[in-house]
Amino acid sequence: MTRRARIYQPPKTAMQSGQANTHDWVLEFEPAAPREHDPLMGWISSTDTETQLRLRFPTREAAMAYAERNGIPYDLELPHAPRFRPKIYAENFQYGRRENWSH
Repeated sequence: MTRRARIYQPPKTAMQSGQANTHDWVLEFEPAAPREHDPLMGWISSTDTETQLRLRFPTREAAMAYAERNGIPYDLELPHAPRFRPKIYAENFQYGRRENWSH
């Protein structure tokens, strides 16, 4: 039996200011078994190796075509539109600022 896959476009990380590694589409499989805690070493392990597999595609259509060609059922998650608020340097010295200005 084939497991479901998830196709999505990864968002940028919190440590990232640019848009690097956010343009590709990723196909990931859902975990089949829960992860287990090793009481001796404290490591987390799993017998499921498909969760380690992350396939990257240049377009959403390529990822969907791969899943359909291989008979993999998938869920498609569309990316959120980024909110961009332009900032103007002169706003730092504006009278009646809402936020505190600190160095």
